[in-house]
Amino acid sequence: MEVMMKLLCILWLLTNGLLFSSSLAEKQRPPPFGFIKGLEGSRKSNKTRAGISELKHYLERFGYLSYNGSDIHADDDVFDDHLERAIRAYQVNYHLNVTGALDNDTASQMMQPRCGVPDIINGTNTMARHLITTSSHGHGSHGLHIVGHYSFLSGMPKWPPSKARTPTAARAPVARAFQTWASATFFRFYEVSNYASADLKVAFYRGDHGDGSPFDGPGGVIAHAFAPAQGWFHYDADEAYSVGAVSGRLDYQTVALHEIGHLLGLGHSQVANAIMYPFISSGTTKGLNADDIQGIKALYGM
Repeated sequence: MEVMMKLLCILWLLTNGLLFSSSLAEKQRPPPFGFIKGLEGSRKSNKTRAGISELKHYLERFGYLSYNGSDIHADDDVFDDHLERAIRAYQVNYHLNVTGALDNDTASQMMQPRCGVPDIINGTNTMARHLITTSSHGHGSHGLHIVGHYSFLSGMPKWPPSKARTPTAARAPVARAFQTWASATFFRFYEVSNYASADLKVAFYRGDHGDGSPFDGPGGVIAHAFAPAQGWFHYDADEAYSVGAVSGRLDYQTVALHEIGHLLGLGHSQVANAIMYPFISSGTTKGLNADDIQGIKALYGM
């Protein structure tokens, strides 16, 4: 059955006022994850190192570390057992050498701009729990085994059959991103003019530090989306965007493809070439990977 999902792009005018203008002070502000470089080489045997508390907060933000709000070590600079285990879990998720230490490869990975949705949600590692092996027995494919690294958001939320989609977004790159997902699914997206009736809302949002927003200035968290059926997708308005691959800028469509995956119910993937991989590089474009398509079809039983 074809279902219908409505899309409304709002606050688009903020692109001109916010995305491509920034003050000199903002340009000189250090990158949000830049502090990690100074901690490179940290390991449990070091015991204490200034700035380790920031690393703990980074890993807590993306779900790898939890002190349950009461542990006295949550805000100190001690490289404890909890931190070592968190780094090991991170290294497993990103196919890095599992050392438990903040080595060069791990630090470099952590400093990349990324999606703000945590990799581990309420203790569930969304990137590792769906290593699903399937076999196809169709013509010419006997014995073929495909391993999927896609994941679903906690609780496997998804849009009910009463809703559907085909994107005709307010701006072409976002529209193309919705159309790309539509081509891989039975969904159709339509733009609506009535805000209250929209299931999906796309906006540019500027994080004001300390206001509880997920954004942190240029180069950190670049976008964020909510699981079904909340339907919100936010770009970070502090980032520099472009249509297509432009050095130093993020491609609108690539970011939209990733976040729409979350809107539909997918979590993060361990496959670096998948659109649902948490990190998005500037100056590049990216499309759907076989892992992304396997994931969305498995979620909706297509």
